[in-house]
Amino acid sequence: MNSMKARILVSYRSVQLLRILLSGIFLVASFNHILNLEKTIKRIDQARFKGIAYFFGNPEYLVIISGIVMMIAGFCLLIGYKSRWAAMALAAVIIPITLTVQVGQIHTLGPLFKNIAILGGLLFFILNDIQTFKKQEP
Repeated sequence: MNSMKARILVSYRSVQLLRILLSGIFLVASFNHILNLEKTIKRIDQARFKGIAYFFGNPEYLVIISGIVMMIAGFCLLIGYKSRWAAMALAAVIIPITLTVQVGQIHTLGPLFKNIAILGGLLFFILNDIQTFKKQEP
């Protein structure tokens, strides 16, 4: 059997719950980025790998843009609109944040693994065609 075509059945409700819980993380983080702009920029400035952020541009603009992307894509994921694209946008935001702020610092080891787990949830929506997922009754 070709493992790339293997399928497993999952509960529609479990996918819905994963989508809602995962989106909540990004919605809260988006408001935190926008409402606590200076604090977020300070965290970047104190990070061991802050050069990653500076490579992409002015940290103030990056924090604002990432907050807006997390808000829009998080809301799209919440309501199930274009879940794959929303998850890709969120992954594109969380990867550089994780590399910049959490990698290389012992006190951010917990948040590092939290972000890795969140990325796993995003990969679920990126790799699976949720839009055509058939609703199955319990």
